[in-house]
Amino acid sequence: MTPVARDKIIVSINTSWNVVNFRKGLIEALRSRGYEVVVVAPRDAYSSLIAAMGCRYVELDMDNSGTSPLRDLVLLWRYWRLLRRERPLAFVGFTIKPNVFGSIAANLNGIPVINNISGLGTAFVRGGLLLRIAKVLYRVALARSKMVFFQNDDDRMLFVDERLVRKDRTALLPGSGIDLVRFAPSSEARTGSGAIVFLLVARLLWDKGVGEFITAVRRVCREVPGVRFQLLGFLDVENRTAVSREHVEKWVAEGLVEYLGSTDDVRPFMRAADCVVLPSYREGTPRSLLEAAAMGKPLIATDVPGCREVVDHAVNGFLCKVRDPDDLASKMVEFARLDGSSRDRMGARSRNKVERQFSETIVIEKYMQQIERLSALATK
Repeated sequence: MTPVARDKIIVSINTSWNVVNFRKGLIEALRSRGYEVVVVAPRDAYSSLIAAMGCRYVELDMDNSGTSPLRDLVLLWRYWRLLRRERPLAFVGFTIKPNVFGSIAANLNGIPVINNISGLGTAFVRGGLLLRIAKVLYRVALARSKMVFFQNDDDRMLFVDERLVRKDRTALLPGSGIDLVRFAPSSEARTGSGAIVFLLVARLLWDKGVGEFITAVRRVCREVPGVRFQLLGFLDVENRTAVSREHVEKWVAEGLVEYLGSTDDVRPFMRAADCVVLPSYREGTPRSLLEAAAMGKPLIATDVPGCREVVDHAVNGFLCKVRDPDDLASKMVEFARLDGSSRDRMGARSRNKVERQFSETIVIEKYMQQIERLSALATK
């Protein structure tokens, strides 16, 4: 068998887009400390950018939203073959399928695993047979993990209570971490019509609360005329809870929202907004709220795991009830009726909270502590 490469780390995620947009800081930190980083992900429009990050890219097809046992067995075999060939110091998994099938394959090859459970996904929100299957798979996959990072304590304790992972192998991360230089408040005054702008940034899924947002918009328009509402995020995603293009086009035609499309750089859109909204049913730690907070924006989100870690009610924004468009509408109306100085104070508190709790340097250092520990054990 090929000996372990003590300076090699495999990072696997379900899209190359995720690597380029959210894991660049971690990869740069690993490389700066002398590690070879191999990124394993499906090919998409961003795969060609991975080499420019100083990584070796290995394409691996996976059916991210599918539930076919045959396809998942093929994915497991592909991971097993890849890891047997590469023999890295550690396998670092993000997102559901790499965390499950990549971890099982790593365990079969005797390779240490570090997981990041950034959110629980549709199965945990919807329940049923899919949830029971997911629990079994996680229990097997995480049985030998050296560390499983969670992004909020509700998710962590759910996994511990369900005996999906040992508590002493878990820790909390403040999301994926925010680059406080790249995401910073603008010194320029917001341009536009002067109307209050509410912006929802997310993959356009019903589980993100898009339907509740639209229902709330109808009420807010009646109570506070002139307020603007925007959607920014991917359409036509491969997910059972995806919002259709037809729905969005209908809402735009009604004059309820402006659809801004999708983007690799949310900053101009957040800069032009007064408040960022996320009425999600459940999150890990939502990236959109962290980025908006880092840019000094007030927030409105549901009082659910993940969101409540970022939003302090009536301090840097408002929390509303989950799946309750009337409560969401009342919070947007309350925000729209605040004076400018009150909104500015909320935004400043958002930035301060991110600086204290969610800096990217905190996340990177926690990963490096785990990897350096594995490196030290490998040299003994």
